[in-house]
Amino acid sequence: MSLPFAYNKNHSTIRPFEASKNRPAPCMTLSPQLPVYMDHAATTPLDPLVLEAMLPYWQERFGNPSSLHRWGREARQALQASRQTLANALGCQPGEIYFTSGATEANNLAILGLGPVLKSKGRHLITTQIEHAAIASPCQWLESQGWEVTWLPVDAEGFVSPESLLAALRPDTALVSIIHGNNEIGTVQDIQKLGALLGAHNVLFHVDAVQTVGKLPLTLSALPVDYLSFSGHKIYGPKGIGALYVREGCPLPVAQVMGGGQELSVRSGTENLAGIVGMAKALERCVQNLSVETPRLQDLQAQLIQAVELAVPDAILNGPRNLTQRVPGNVHFSFPPAEGEALVLHLDLKGIAVSSGSACHSAVIEPSRVVQALGKSEAIAKATVRFSLGRDNTAADVQRVATVLPGIVNRFIKKGNP
Repeated sequence: MSLPFAYNKNHSTIRPFEASKNRPAPCMTLSPQLPVYMDHAATTPLDPLVLEAMLPYWQERFGNPSSLHRWGREARQALQASRQTLANALGCQPGEIYFTSGATEANNLAILGLGPVLKSKGRHLITTQIEHAAIASPCQWLESQGWEVTWLPVDAEGFVSPESLLAALRPDTALVSIIHGNNEIGTVQDIQKLGALLGAHNVLFHVDAVQTVGKLPLTLSALPVDYLSFSGHKIYGPKGIGALYVREGCPLPVAQVMGGGQELSVRSGTENLAGIVGMAKALERCVQNLSVETPRLQDLQAQLIQAVELAVPDAILNGPRNLTQRVPGNVHFSFPPAEGEALVLHLDLKGIAVSSGSACHSAVIEPSRVVQALGKSEAIAKATVRFSLGRDNTAADVQRVATVLPGIVNRFIKKGNP
């Protein structure tokens, strides 16, 4: 099986491929050149050591963790060990982690599940205008049920100001949910500062950390965060698995999936044991290599931003230019008057995989509401392309983009429209 990245013999450090001959071909490309995958914010390839860890739980160790016999006990031990591994990686207690089918479910559990628990305090929520749909949609649903939702604005780089958050707080504010690293423009909020402000006012705080877990150092015991969602497939783990962190002592959300009482009845259903084992191994690997991989990605980010701006002088960078305030590997540009979806398709024909925005909405041709929230025009919000770098990317990939991109963008500039 060809894999898009390789490891040294002791598996302690991730080594990007120098030669790209082993990269798997995309499902559709007309490019005779070797493919370049720059859509790691959408999903990541499975780490081969993660696959190795998962295989036994699809085969000989197939027991149900709720069963009393030997197979069940063995599965339960693996479940407990994985929870401990995740807790070690995140700096929290294993009993604070509740497994879900993914981050979307974890986000929904935090918003919809806490609604009935917190309504005695009030029916007011605060979130932002740049949340992922997995937060925005349940908040909108609660609005339809009579809750009030304050949608905080952001500045030109996508940051929430502590002043605007403080001004939005009310005596009946039950919960605040703010995305840590934005999935489109990569802006990383100052969760420490925002959480401390909320703690001082005794308001519970949920964070969508899908794009930052495994990419930035997080010690949950030291962060003023009460609930936090994350996913397996963004960190070189499997799809179909995620978790919600609930700080000890905080109210547990009402189950949205009911049945056998698994996960302390917060989320019923037979646990996806292979997925749980895989996610734990994947996060462990990411944290082990954080000190090497994060600066490597930031270096490639800087190269890509510079290369794109040199190649396409009219390109507009969205999100912060300061890379310490940006998700490692995230680069987000607008190329008006082209439409982002058209650029994505033309880049794909050249063997370069990117996105026009959130993977969950990439098939919908509409302006990015995140970019519009920055105060930018509809034309700019329609012309977006997200490059998200990962383990398999190299400086040669950056140069490839810089070589191919001007010809594609110039076609649209000459036509005046896509």
